[in-house]
Amino acid sequence: MANLIPQAKAYLEQFYEMPLLQTLKPEEVRDMFAQMPAADVELAPLAKMEDKQIPVSDDANIGIRIYTPEGEGPFPLFVYYHGGGWVIGDLETADATCRMIANKTERVVVSVDYRLAPEYKFPIPLEDSYAALEWVSEHAASINGSASNIVVAGDSAGGNLATAVSMMSRDRQGPPIAAQVLIYPVTDLSYNTGSYQEFGEGFGLDRDLMIWFGDYYINHEIDAKNIYAAPLLAQDVSGLPPAFVATAECDVLRDEGMAYAKRLQEAGIHVEAYTEPGLIHGFFTNMAVFPEQIKGTIEKMDQFLAETKKSISL
Repeated sequence: MANLIPQAKAYLEQFYEMPLLQTLKPEEVRDMFAQMPAADVELAPLAKMEDKQIPVSDDANIGIRIYTPEGEGPFPLFVYYHGGGWVIGDLETADATCRMIANKTERVVVSVDYRLAPEYKFPIPLEDSYAALEWVSEHAASINGSASNIVVAGDSAGGNLATAVSMMSRDRQGPPIAAQVLIYPVTDLSYNTGSYQEFGEGFGLDRDLMIWFGDYYINHEIDAKNIYAAPLLAQDVSGLPPAFVATAECDVLRDEGMAYAKRLQEAGIHVEAYTEPGLIHGFFTNMAVFPEQIKGTIEKMDQFLAETKKSISL
């Protein structure tokens, strides 16, 4: 199977023993994952972790989880949007990874529990994500953070949200964003790249599953052309934050992630983009299977953020 590392092969064998997610309804998928026992993983030490409710549009509230590293502060901030195709996932999805990010980068990480489709379709998950950025900027001091150094980040659909939040903040003259960290982000809803053809079946995120996610997220076909849903279609990507883009070699989203990185580079934006060899979609939040790979990605991310901060302050 392609150039898969042994851990990825073993994981995929187990994954495909379950029913294909795209044959189920969203609530059935959520229930199935909720009933799975929590993986026993080593958790990075922190000074504290706190759950809060914050207001968003429609007089609604969403949850956030704040991870504070050990040390004095105020710390730089890292707003994280979990993956799950905008349909599944919650604060637990990326918990172990967010802990490691806070510990390794010495940033306060704020993980965002945006509302999910199909109950809340585009653009509600995105507006929730942007509202969380605004909240973090306005309340930075109360969480021992520095509003002058905010990074937005996410994996998969969360990477899509981080990308779109960066565009929205530029377009709305919103909170300044120091950098965007995009882990195998969704940047297009066309499902027709070379990596879709190569890895569209048998590698975890099947092409049919990605279409299942996308169809639940958008209201109408025209939404698939909206740049806040498909950032790769944006005519103008100038004025966006520096970007760290990590993709997985054996992932349908690989090519669109790298294509977006190239678009940013062509617009003169500082970008570090690379592909993790032998890895599959979803590795970054699977601490039980890929702890060393997650650690390696976070170390590269931390180095990029340190260099970006240094270049901005010069």
